[in-house]
Amino acid sequence: MWHHSFLPPKKTSLNDSACSHIVYSYRNVLNGFAARLTPDEAELLQETEGIISVRPQRLLHARTTHSTHFMGLHQNLGFWKSINYGKACNNKLIGARYFQEFGNGTPLDENGHGTHVASTAAGNFVSGANVFGLSNGTASGVAPLAHVAMYKVCDASAACSESDTFAAMDAAIGGGVDVISTSIDDISRPFWEDTIALCSFTAIQNGVLVSTTAGNMGPEHGTVANGAPWLLTVGASTTDRNLRETVLLGNSEEIDGESAFQPEDFSQTLLPLVYPGKSSSDLMAPFCNAESLKNIDVKGKIVFCEDGGKINRLDKGHFVKDAGGAGMILMNEEPQGFTTQAEPHVLPAAHISFIDRLKIKAYINSLNPYDHAPAVAAFSSRGPFPESPGILKPDIIGPGISILTAWPTSVENNTNKKSTFDTLSGTSMSCPHLSGVATLIKSAHPEWSPSAIKSAIMTTADLVNLGNNPIEDERGLRADFFATGAGHVNPLRANDPGLIYDIQPNDRVVSLIVLQEVNCSSTTPEAELNYPSFSIRVGSDLQAYTRTVTNVGEPVSSYTLEIVPPQGVDVKVEPSTLHFSEMYQKITYQVTFNRSNINATFVQGFLKWTSSKHFVRSPIVVTLVT
Repeated sequence: MWHHSFLPPKKTSLNDSACSHIVYSYRNVLNGFAARLTPDEAELLQETEGIISVRPQRLLHARTTHSTHFMGLHQNLGFWKSINYGKACNNKLIGARYFQEFGNGTPLDENGHGTHVASTAAGNFVSGANVFGLSNGTASGVAPLAHVAMYKVCDASAACSESDTFAAMDAAIGGGVDVISTSIDDISRPFWEDTIALCSFTAIQNGVLVSTTAGNMGPEHGTVANGAPWLLTVGASTTDRNLRETVLLGNSEEIDGESAFQPEDFSQTLLPLVYPGKSSSDLMAPFCNAESLKNIDVKGKIVFCEDGGKINRLDKGHFVKDAGGAGMILMNEEPQGFTTQAEPHVLPAAHISFIDRLKIKAYINSLNPYDHAPAVAAFSSRGPFPESPGILKPDIIGPGISILTAWPTSVENNTNKKSTFDTLSGTSMSCPHLSGVATLIKSAHPEWSPSAIKSAIMTTADLVNLGNNPIEDERGLRADFFATGAGHVNPLRANDPGLIYDIQPNDRVVSLIVLQEVNCSSTTPEAELNYPSFSIRVGSDLQAYTRTVTNVGEPVSSYTLEIVPPQGVDVKVEPSTLHFSEMYQKITYQVTFNRSNINATFVQGFLKWTSSKHFVRSPIVVTLVT
């Protein structure tokens, strides 16, 4: 009732009470409430003593088997078996609640997104998992025997209100969860206006790790979402599996694309290829919109369609089929590079890369076309994060392309199937992969803090692909740390990192300096956070940073330093060796960065501590400030 006392009395009706204003009263994520107020009432409330902030509600948005094998997790072997797959007991779904003031009044999934991400993180082993007969095998989430508690905040259109999100996070923290996976985001905002940042800050203080999406606004820099230092911000990568669809050209050249629709009885006869954009003056014709196809003879032909044009890829297939086309080839535009997706098209289709569009076949025609996996997905948002440029974001990348997992209904319209699946792509898919990894590590090391788990994931990440070359972006070029963060997740190494960078919850208060009227003079500056990576903004002055590592490996161990300095930056570290004599011993080192001759907007490198068994690597990005 205390929150009710802040509200102005209703004057429109004698039957109204202050209680009717309140939508939610929060006790865990923050001391606050959501209420329905007029603009005048909101202004009056802002002037009330004890109220820090009043603001209108906004909407957040959801960003939409084999991937576990790709990360090195195998049934009956290794890390999974040693920790019993993250098992507590096998009652999978232990809670399902909805938080929608104007929703349908049920926690049941309305659009499939929640089912997909939950089963990615912690779905149990299911045999015969496939879509249209593809990827047939045993599917599972990353932590297959972990409990799942579902908190529904998004509607059928994937819109999620702030007040509902606050309420769900409040309930999750109160319910004692260990990891929160939230595949929703918003545009970059100051942390005091950022719902996910505010909710997760309290979660971290309660020992709950929060895994979030980096967003799907790539490949441009500065597009990353969910950039608060206490969040695990996850970008998306490809895997070494393609749902392959082969295009045979008249010159006998074969080009591999992707599709989830692969008919067994498709004709082997060469069919004419038509490109609607070749001769049409209609600017939308290259994108195969419905109107342009009415003026082109596509009957019985393979139609070449450019991706984009604000037309959904599946809709393009419908338009081609309705116009009489026999099949469709979707070609990437240049920003998408070779990021292709397997989707349930309504006709034979292949999604091909920009490189193949230009007949450059160096990637897909190599001896092992999967040597280039993982690569950063074109849509995966990039740093830096505008509100916190001193923290490198995203933190990590994980599988996010054509992820096959549970789906509420059959995309094949097969009503007889007991278990139904679909493939989706997005950072919404990569986020629960990391949530599952964090759950496995929490199960193996229940005493570790969220920061310790995050550090273990970041400092053990892979910087090279299956071909032992640097991870690439959508153009086939070396990806920078604003795209990959610390690199691609390696769950096996993350379980035994050797050293960790731990952060106490109060150290993070710096990023909540937002609370404009609150005195934050005793907080830690952003640059001094004990973060597992370095994002340095240099002018003409030398900059010094300190980091403290905690030994969680062998009690008696020594680590030597390796530095790959960013070009044009002098990096010095003291001391250059670390000697540990016991578990949980802490050692502090200092790093200085001095600009010498930087010839780019930003440059990158890393420092790495190496023992006889472990390596602990921290990426470094130096941005030039003039």
